[in-house]
Amino acid sequence: MKIAVLTSGGDSAGMNAVVRSVVKTGILKGCEMFVVREGYEGLVRGNADGQRVDPVAIHNLEHIIHKPSLIQSDPDKNLLHNLRFGDGDLLKDGTSEWVGGRTLKGRYIVRVGWDDVRGWFAEGGTLIGTARSKAFRTPEGRTAAAHNLIKEGIHALVICGGDGSLTGADIFRSEWPQLVTDLHSQGKITDEQREAHTHLRIVGLVGSIDNDMCMTDMTIGAPTALHRICEAIDNINSTAYSHSRAFVVEVMGRDCGWLALNAGIAGGADFIFIPERPPKKLPWEDEMCAEIHRHREVGKRKTIVIVAEGAHDAELNPIRAEYVKEVLTERLGLDTRVTTLGHTQRGGRPCAGDRILPTLQGVEAVEALLESTPETPSYMIGVHENKIIRAPLMEAVALTKAVGQAVRDKDFDKAMELRGAEFGEALDGFHATSSLYSESAKLPQEQRIRVGIIHMGAPAGGMNAATRAAVRYCLRQGHLPLAVHNGFRGLLDDSVDELTWLGVDAWMARGGSELGTNRALPSIDIGGIASKFQEFNFQAVLIIGGFEAFDALLLLEEGRKHYPAFHVPMAHLPATISNNVPMTEYSLGSDTSLNALVDACDAIKQSASASRDRVFVVETQGGKCGYIAAMGALAVGASIVYTPEDGINLDMLKRDVRFLKTRYALDVPGRSEGRLLIKSEAASSVYTTTFITKMLQEEGGALFDARSASLGHTLQGGIPSPMDRARGVRLSLKCMAFLEQHHAVLQKQPPHKSRHASGSSAAVITIQGSSVTMVPVRDMVEHADMGKRRGKVAWWSGIKELEEELVGRSQFIGLRV
Repeated sequence: MKIAVLTSGGDSAGMNAVVRSVVKTGILKGCEMFVVREGYEGLVRGNADGQRVDPVAIHNLEHIIHKPSLIQSDPDKNLLHNLRFGDGDLLKDGTSEWVGGRTLKGRYIVRVGWDDVRGWFAEGGTLIGTARSKAFRTPEGRTAAAHNLIKEGIHALVICGGDGSLTGADIFRSEWPQLVTDLHSQGKITDEQREAHTHLRIVGLVGSIDNDMCMTDMTIGAPTALHRICEAIDNINSTAYSHSRAFVVEVMGRDCGWLALNAGIAGGADFIFIPERPPKKLPWEDEMCAEIHRHREVGKRKTIVIVAEGAHDAELNPIRAEYVKEVLTERLGLDTRVTTLGHTQRGGRPCAGDRILPTLQGVEAVEALLESTPETPSYMIGVHENKIIRAPLMEAVALTKAVGQAVRDKDFDKAMELRGAEFGEALDGFHATSSLYSESAKLPQEQRIRVGIIHMGAPAGGMNAATRAAVRYCLRQGHLPLAVHNGFRGLLDDSVDELTWLGVDAWMARGGSELGTNRALPSIDIGGIASKFQEFNFQAVLIIGGFEAFDALLLLEEGRKHYPAFHVPMAHLPATISNNVPMTEYSLGSDTSLNALVDACDAIKQSASASRDRVFVVETQGGKCGYIAAMGALAVGASIVYTPEDGINLDMLKRDVRFLKTRYALDVPGRSEGRLLIKSEAASSVYTTTFITKMLQEEGGALFDARSASLGHTLQGGIPSPMDRARGVRLSLKCMAFLEQHHAVLQKQPPHKSRHASGSSAAVITIQGSSVTMVPVRDMVEHADMGKRRGKVAWWSGIKELEEELVGRSQFIGLRV
């Protein structure tokens, strides 16, 4: 099969990762791969000269590789014939060179090889270009596009773009049989060509920074855009606090408020305006000013208001940032500034999420194409929680358009419903953590509870965001949030105090643990811990931490047999960069850690590439769980990755040395680049980072050099990623609802008897595939390897295998040089 990939509509970070993934996966599946430059416009224009490079010249090893004496195997049996045998070598600046020194001028449908897309995932925008094509919207334009695809023998298209681009693709597919018939009747294609192209296979991936497509939780480019926005808000916060100013920040989102909403959550904003849910009260100016005035009354020095560019009031009158500034200045007397972020939100290097998810979606796109038939619908590749999914493309597009129609019809409840449950939960979470509520809005006294909040284990990004959310929810409901400082040791030392609404205000962007944390388990003095539970009258407990927190919850639940004080609802929110809590696929801090690893490895790879022919051995944290190493390797395109789950042995090292030698031997002279080997700190106690580095220095000879870098605790520190902050809020609020629910059950038990909490009231919040579930801690024991402090099954083990495939490890090892 011949597959072409194009990017269309507005650019977004992660598009290049899609192209790289689709091209490499297609080659691995035995397909011939093409890229279409300038989106649908390139499809319409095609190749001006109507000629392709001579296949004989393409497969001339001596001309291409320049090292024919090194090749000792049949190129038709491995990746060699696809290594650098595209129509041309696409360069990172968007220009291209043909084999033989010709240029790609006038050519838009370009055959590409394995190395043509090397390193693309680290680049923002789209390297193959994008354009909005008026010609493709006409029947004549689509006829020309069909003719150009048939001339190149292309059977399938992967389109990465917004809803308009994907709609155009589905129209193209539906018209395809008639287009082929018309071309044949006009004598433009032969009988053989007509028979070979009876139907067109397409699959869509959503590239949109707005995250505006229904039936998927995340679109390609949205995480990076959110990063850019939160970086700006974090910087604004400091100057706003210094001068006690208000800032109105305008963000993108013409029809979708996802960026404004999540930036409001992650940035700790005071008020937001989004298209799907305008202020209910008119005039809205009164509602906004009343809310911000309450914040200022309790001593808040800064004010952040976020406005989506498509924001409007309940009557669909536009709400502009400049007008919001005037209202804040005139009514509240605030020194107010406006910041319009504009296209800076689109730019910059992709974050870890916009490298990993597009890569996985690209793989799924090729699989979907290979499995498609004329009867199957066109698919959109999306994501639900932590699972890559296929959804009917036109159903997703129709629902997306229905959101806009619902807004135009002023049916905002329907618009919220169509956006999905997570969008609604996020909006509820924003209000719960940003608003101050009067006493009359709180729960009755008999329903209010005293909630102990404890941090455990190593610090992780998002711990403070989750705590802030829990505290503000407590205060909203009338509960009393009690902070336990320095873990269970602090509890024994009476380091417990009340947290206030204003006291946690700046915690969203703070890394580490504001409460303090350590690894001490309740077993240090289980009786003393029970006594402190009773002394401080904990009626519910929220534990935020990693495997130690899971272990602590298990000990407390088992302690119920002997200590009545533990018969209270208890929840564990996983927070650890290692992501080693059993049964859950996501822990707070792991996204922050991956972004820190990506930043470090990009810098290291730049150094390695400048030196040419150098391998860096990068050591990561993670304990005996290889999640960070494996996912980090996928995000940075590491050539080799070692994890504790697979370990390291001598045969493995020999194969990897052979792979690196082969890979460097096949690099075109002057175009070699630095490569990375990522090793988890506990992958082996014998084959250490130093040992592997020295071995590679010795074995590399004249082909390559080696250096090492240990990232250490840099993976724990820094500002939490927006995704860790937003997810921290969402999961924290779900934990609080769980605690309230089980407290209400306990309240129904006879007051004259000792209360007995069920096993289900001590649980861990988990993300499993596409669902968020509270799992009783007892049920998790059978899934945990308590000795190695990780789950028995590494759900991400396939990621390591995928990474090795995408660098061609097994294929290149098969070559003898």
